[in-house]
Amino acid sequence: MHIEPGIVTGAKLVLGYATASGAALYTARACVEALRAGGPAPLALRSTAAAGLVFAFFELLPHYPVGVSEVHLILGSTLFLLFGAAPAALGLALGLLAQGLLFAPTDLPQLGMNLTTLLVPLFAVRALAGRIIAPGTPYVDLRYGQALALSTAYQGGVVAWVALWALWGQGAGALGPVVSFGGAYMLVVLIEPLVDLAVLTGAKALHGLRGSALITPRLFRG
Repeated sequence: MHIEPGIVTGAKLVLGYATASGAALYTARACVEALRAGGPAPLALRSTAAAGLVFAFFELLPHYPVGVSEVHLILGSTLFLLFGAAPAALGLALGLLAQGLLFAPTDLPQLGMNLTTLLVPLFAVRALAGRIIAPGTPYVDLRYGQALALSTAYQGGVVAWVALWALWGQGAGALGPVVSFGGAYMLVVLIEPLVDLAVLTGAKALHGLRGSALITPRLFRG
């Protein structure tokens, strides 16, 4: 999902910083809500755990270049279900920043675009979850169709933003590589719901996590 260096250059990079600023404001709002609900310690703990997982996803899980970007198994909906919106957003941002600083400094000029690509679909997942998951339903009781919908929303959002950046930077000439990337990335949709359900099933069996500050209370409570 990284926009490769050179695809968007010069003054066009400003758009990415503008959209990332909007995503940052929404993240701040979600963090305020999380602080009011549980205080700073759970937010810090979940955000740190999410950041560590994101960094591992980027560096350890298979990823390969296709078209205008790379195909990653980011597991954005999994992070949301485990930690909640604010910690997942902070984890995605911190994990992406750490990767850029430590391993891929050439990605830093594209940081605004890449942050937008990861965060805005996460907020879409949050909104969708509020519509398709009935109040009082713990996340561990999600059905496959619900997990598929959340994963499709996240991965579809990632593809849409990558397409926007590529077309913004290169014009219609990027259409072919964008289609190639989108087709490859949608394969992730077949995998992520199964990962979500496997993680939720595992969490359901780990009764010690119930009430833990490490995970969102919604995992076990509606």
